Amino acid sequence: MTMSIDKQIAVARTLLHEALELQIAGNLLAAEQRFRMVIEHGYRVADVLPILAGMLAQRGALDEAIEQWDALLALEPNRPVAFHEKALILDRLGRRDEAIACLEISCRLNAADAVAANNLAVMLSNAGRKREALAYFQRALALQPGNVHVQHQIRRLSADQVPFWHIPMLNDVRRNRAFEAAIIAALDKVGPHARVLDIGAGSGLLSMMAARAGAQSVVACEAVPIIADMAQQIVAENGYADRVTIHDKLSTQLSVGAELEEPADILVSEILSSDLLTENVLETFEDAHARLLKPDAIVIPRAASAVGCLVESNVLNDYVYVDQVSGFDLSRFGAFAAQKLPIHGTMTDWRRLSSDVELLRIDLTAREHPSGLSVVSVPVLADGVATGVVQWMHVDLADGVTFDNHPDGYTDGGWLQILHNFPKPIQVRAGQTLDLAVGHDRITLILQPLEIASSAALAQVA
Repeated sequence: MTMSIDKQIAVARTLLHEALELQIAGNLLAAEQRFRMVIEHGYRVADVLPILAGMLAQRGALDEAIEQWDALLALEPNRPVAFHEKALILDRLGRRDEAIACLEISCRLNAADAVAANNLAVMLSNAGRKREALAYFQRALALQPGNVHVQHQIRRLSADQVPFWHIPMLNDVRRNRAFEAAIIAALDKVGPHARVLDIGAGSGLLSMMAARAGAQSVVACEAVPIIADMAQQIVAENGYADRVTIHDKLSTQLSVGAELEEPADILVSEILSSDLLTENVLETFEDAHARLLKPDAIVIPRAASAVGCLVESNVLNDYVYVDQVSGFDLSRFGAFAAQKLPIHGTMTDWRRLSSDVELLRIDLTAREHPSGLSVVSVPVLADGVATGVVQWMHVDLADGVTFDNHPDGYTDGGWLQILHNFPKPIQVRAGQTLDLAVGHDRITLILQPLEIASSAALAQVA
């Protein structure tokens, strides 16, 4: 005999009541069984499925929990909580891309859900999609103003994408004055009609200097999206949005006829690193000369040199060498030491063993920069044990305009000096000459004493 509809509803209602009572009592397996029976009766399925899915997830039956959320979505395709909870389970299973996709749908269906926005931001950050993560953290903060956790995540994520040296470099008055003097001189020569290209715009400072000096058209690029976004805001706030355009891409992705109407008359770029070359300086300038600049374009800076001196330092030795430790010989571990060590010249204890020596000069107006090595002879002025060479920069910006971060007088900028430590300490005496193999591989500065250089290196510099 078939049970009447009223009787079926009554039975289902009783089962649901029992299931809820068992759940409250902590008898989850029995509760789960009754919830399944309620669903089989077709009673309040859309209400029961989330409860059952939650219980399954709680006991670790994650795949079954996903099945219940999928069943709910088959009934209600636009249920944001289902996408949200399913995403959390997928994330636990390591299915990150699927989890992100589900949370994106949840956030789209319920734009007012701060928790979903925050969870999506965390997943995107963990996936390395930091720009998108930051946008969702900002969305969560707009929904919950004053949320300290979200504020912290925004600051953390922003700082992770912006190297610490940006702010001290912006506050480097001497550097700023030198670049602005070179920019003014270039525009005086070419005229306000000059088209300016700024590679590595950062905050947009150099672009605004060019606009303030009279440039009517400045195209800038910045490879870090969060910095490019901020630069565009800064440019607008300072009243130069009509003349300065910031593109969030590499200069190698720019092209004449797209981002640039014509080849540029002036290139200004401050992508030099403390050891000159790390930020793909040579490739960037070569590409600009080949595609983005007029043949007679003015280049700022037009040259940069690595300058240094031999040093002795027990403090620095402890960062790059190891020998006897607790009665054990650990000297072999020194093979893993960094080839270079950032230092602050005025805050590190080291002693000069030579005068300043120009190690390498890069002509940034040249169209090609092949790798290579040469011999640099360093006259030794004092007895000591040479740890390596402390190196800094000398930048030639324009006629009569230079800048350097010489360790004896540079304390307020973003550039540090670099210790290029030798593979092992070298005993030197006043009056001797220490020969160094110096050059570059297009992305890093090479510096090694010839007395311990390999035979292949000796052949290259012979």
